[in-house]
Amino acid sequence: MPKHYKEQNVYDATIGRMDHVFSCFKKIYVSFSGGKDSGLLLNMAIEAARRHGKLPVHVLVIDLEAQYRHTIDYIFRMVNCDEVKVYWVCLPIRLRNAVSQFNPHWLCWDPEKKHTWVRQLPKHPGVIANERFFPFFRRGMEFEEFVPEFGKWFAGGVNTACLVGIRTDESLNRFRTIRNNRKETYEGQQWSTRTQECLYNFYPIYDWATKDIWIANGKYGYDYNKIYDLMYLAGVPLPQQRLCQPFGDDQRKSLYLYKILEPEMWTRIVSRVEGANFGNRYSQINKKALGYFRVYLPHGHTYESYASFLLATMPPHLREHYLTRINRFIDWWKKKGIDVIPNTADPGLERSKKTPSWRRICKVLLKNDYWCTGLSFSQTKQAMVEQQEFILKHISL
Repeated sequence: MPKHYKEQNVYDATIGRMDHVFSCFKKIYVSFSGGKDSGLLLNMAIEAARRHGKLPVHVLVIDLEAQYRHTIDYIFRMVNCDEVKVYWVCLPIRLRNAVSQFNPHWLCWDPEKKHTWVRQLPKHPGVIANERFFPFFRRGMEFEEFVPEFGKWFAGGVNTACLVGIRTDESLNRFRTIRNNRKETYEGQQWSTRTQECLYNFYPIYDWATKDIWIANGKYGYDYNKIYDLMYLAGVPLPQQRLCQPFGDDQRKSLYLYKILEPEMWTRIVSRVEGANFGNRYSQINKKALGYFRVYLPHGHTYESYASFLLATMPPHLREHYLTRINRFIDWWKKKGIDVIPNTADPGLERSKKTPSWRRICKVLLKNDYWCTGLSFSQTKQAMVEQQEFILKHISL
């Protein structure tokens, strides 16, 4: 669907959206990561709460341990006042580690590895490090599991609004989140999504461009994360300046910035997360080791034999994981009438995932694409449950 532009500027539009949310809901919280988008959102939410007499603003912060020191300092500044009540979550949550085959996940704030933590727990009364604080929490929960469970817990059966700072110009998936006509919304507001019985996500800054964020910060004096100043000095273009869990499949491309921007923090990260330095060296956009460009076939190999070789070099549990998905991939194409997977196919059709090939399979293995998105798979709830059961089984051995 095409975008439709209005004469009203995005700042004034967002004020109107904020007023609508604060007028309709008694329970509201802001999802705050310490990034530029959620930072702007929190600044404007505090102003809206003042206008409506609904202070303090409730804020959810999920601290993933391996974060920039500037990010933690910014979070401190934003939540260290009477106008904010923060739930600063520092719990052992399981995260993707796409820079290691031997440990495809890692546990932030792992109590068993306290001596190697990247940072000590932040000293703030809103910090939650007790695993028994939330009745729903279990050690090793996925990030994607924790977020909706927190929303349900916070809502407590009462209609609740969660303010989320996503913008549609950052990705097609985010644009689809807004334009999805099949989702349930609040009173027909397209910038909202009903996620649970009593919980709605609202995206008040969905139509902002990156430059709008910085114009608002400058014009209205909003505080922001100073790590972006360092990114700018390092030559990172504005649209590519993002904060996220640095070891994910897409996020690992920016892992090298930790070494450049905060070398002391980087030293601790290398000691904490297996494969971090490998990811720093070979995950950048212009590197080939993790398969961001074409696959170079070793002499004497076909793509099928190369895939077998790559699988043979993997730890047994990881090899089993990939083989299960590769076999499903092959079986699916057999049902489509392709009994034998070719070594290569038309590159354009391969990129658009419209044809199978062993080259596609090799790319998945070389990229350490754990969920096999290159073979048209995705991270499902069932897959997360199976992985959780596998981890618990091997921990108990």
